[in-house]
Amino acid sequence: MNNNPQITLANANMSRLQIVAVVMCFLLTALDGFDVLSISFAAPGISAEWGIDRAALGLVLSMELIGMAFGSILIGTLADRFGRRPAILLCLVFMSIGMYLASTANSVTVMSIYRFGTGIGIGGMLAASAAMAAEFSNQKRRSLSVILMSAGFPLGAIVGGSIASMLLASFDWRAVFIFGALATAVFIPLVWLLLPESIEYLMERRPAKTLERINDTLKRMGHATVEQLPDPSPQAQSPGFRALFSPSLARTTTLLTMAYFLHIMTFYFTLKWIPKIVVDMGYSPSLAGGVLVWANVGGLAGALTLGVLSLKYGVKWLVIGAMVLGAIMVIWFGQEQDGLVQLSIVAAAAGFFTNSGVVGLYALFAQGFPTEVRAGGTGFAIGVGRGGSAAGPIIAGLLFAAGSGLPMVALYMALGSVLAAALLFLLRPALQHP
Repeated sequence: MNNNPQITLANANMSRLQIVAVVMCFLLTALDGFDVLSISFAAPGISAEWGIDRAALGLVLSMELIGMAFGSILIGTLADRFGRRPAILLCLVFMSIGMYLASTANSVTVMSIYRFGTGIGIGGMLAASAAMAAEFSNQKRRSLSVILMSAGFPLGAIVGGSIASMLLASFDWRAVFIFGALATAVFIPLVWLLLPESIEYLMERRPAKTLERINDTLKRMGHATVEQLPDPSPQAQSPGFRALFSPSLARTTTLLTMAYFLHIMTFYFTLKWIPKIVVDMGYSPSLAGGVLVWANVGGLAGALTLGVLSLKYGVKWLVIGAMVLGAIMVIWFGQEQDGLVQLSIVAAAAGFFTNSGVVGLYALFAQGFPTEVRAGGTGFAIGVGRGGSAAGPIIAGLLFAAGSGLPMVALYMALGSVLAAALLFLLRPALQHP
């Protein structure tokens, strides 16, 4: 009789509860997608009301990304120590409060503080939910589950962005944040009721009543319970930051983190600046939000396509290809476009490939980091990498302020994805960690 629930989950077909858990992680990432881009939808109205220039706006657009860097590292580490479920609940509280407070801001400084706090929750959510999605999946579907979880980000931007565009047609920018706060708060009871703790986490950390909690989850999955658990692995007793730079993980940690940093810089240049660029072309803020929605439609399609392809092809090579093609599309976006329809098509194409690269990196995180440091490793890569997401809008804003036109700015910003692809060439074939 098998007494190791990890082996059971790795080899068995996915149960209804496992599918529900992955779907919940998908929806949580969708929530992240709207919350992180809410400032982009609101940016034209904020800029007009407060009279701020592009350089100052670039700083505001980046503040929650800086908060995400701190949140990914801090809460990702806490998720490895105290559990994925409590970390997710904590993040939801941060996000709902931060979104509401943003609607009350009356200056760049105050808004920056509130967006930084919101970013802490968003960053931690990405790390904890990525680990949760991987650990509720069986071995065969693990990469697909993480990719689909990551696909929630553009879906949240699409659905939330469509709602935001309707709100902006009738209300001012504050309505975007109020809607985000309410939508985020709804998920707190849903997570409490529907999302149990990861069995892999319980097996590694062995908190109080581990056997009882594991058997309860196994019953809900329709699997046989166990009478006792195998001895814990030696690493389970001492996970931590230093483990990420042990001889076995240092190369993986460094390459994945730097690749994420560079590619996410390109990714967030487009997402953060599209509304302002389109408004400066003479279109209304609601139409500008529509172009951003199309960029995320492309991102969602790219994520789903990559998920399907990952069942047959190696994720690493799919990501490298997506990054190179994404750089080409970003450069194309920077060229003069003939009308709003063509602009939307090019934005969607850029979103297709750049977001494919992002979601593929999450799958590489799940493969490259073992259970005992999965949330912390993912959080570290996201956290340090978020420096790129914060740098992207700021660098672009400074380039614009210095007099560079959109074609040259787009060319410079596309280089991040090219360099990221080059780093992934150096990555050894990822281990399929349990």
